[in-house]
Amino acid sequence: MTHPPASRNYSEQQAGSLQSGHHLLLPDGQRSAEIQSVDVETDDFGNAALVLATLTGGGMLRIAAGSAVTVLVGSEDAAEEAARRDGADPVATPEVRPQDGAVAPGPGSETRAADAPTAQAPASVAPGTALPPALVVPPLPAVPPAVSGPSEEDLALIPSFEGTPESVVEAAALAHPDAVGVQLLAERLAKGINTKSGSCLKDLSDLAHELYILRKDDQNALAVADLLNVLPFDGNPGRWASVVASLALSSYICRRLGQEERATVYDKFLRAPDSMETDPFKARINAKVRQRSLNEPNLYDKEIFRSIDNANPDAEREWRLLRLEALLFLRAHGGSETIGTQELERRISNELESVRA
Repeated sequence: MTHPPASRNYSEQQAGSLQSGHHLLLPDGQRSAEIQSVDVETDDFGNAALVLATLTGGGMLRIAAGSAVTVLVGSEDAAEEAARRDGADPVATPEVRPQDGAVAPGPGSETRAADAPTAQAPASVAPGTALPPALVVPPLPAVPPAVSGPSEEDLALIPSFEGTPESVVEAAALAHPDAVGVQLLAERLAKGINTKSGSCLKDLSDLAHELYILRKDDQNALAVADLLNVLPFDGNPGRWASVVASLALSSYICRRLGQEERATVYDKFLRAPDSMETDPFKARINAKVRQRSLNEPNLYDKEIFRSIDNANPDAEREWRLLRLEALLFLRAHGGSETIGTQELERRISNELESVRA
């Protein structure tokens, strides 16, 4: 990295925090240019990889997202002007005492600085050389949470179950004594429900889907799903995947039953982890990656068509169940920029009809 001249007009920051309006020190270490716009490219894993800074005067800089870059910090006059523009009082800057005991001028001391007959330029800048124009670098704005977590009032909309979690599963199994899939899942869960076990959460989610999709039992499906729906996100993506599938299913069922408020609570639970990132740059990147996944979902078209061509109805049904799960997830997010809610409702109905046939 090229080191800038030793001056308090320069400051280092992460490339990912660059914004429009920043004056960036160019790679030659002598000139600066204003940034017109910033874009971020991600790698195949969805991580920030490259920052593309388009300059006002033309041209573009390609900077690794984790690199340290140098920007010009504004002079006192620019700081006062920015404060007046924002309607705030200028912030007083304390006087800085160099080692020789002289007092460096702060804001409002322009007259004293002009009267000083022996004012010296910074040691690394030749006398008579004008410094590049500087601009105040504003702090990164705080990223507001995209979705707030459910409140106590929201939680009150979810009915509490009577007895133990195992008794809820047992009641669902008794309602469908001839359903082999329901009986197998209920038998495994009857040994004890451990919410720390990923396989146990998967069985509960599968049972809720089995009850609603194949048995059309919305009440028992909701009762089983609610054993998962009240679990908070613990940072483990594997366990959370089962909870997400349960929440998306519950949201859809409640909307079909006309329980919009309850469906909204499930949506809030599902999207709660989206607002947990506190770093503004990472939150911005996560939001872009998340929106891209919503706009370009994997709906298993190739796999379904291949199963149809191979005359394999069992495989086709399994792939359609995965597609249905993806569509329910999109519906809980209110659709995306490419698939609206009405289209999602139509596709979900089609998939339900196909897997129930």
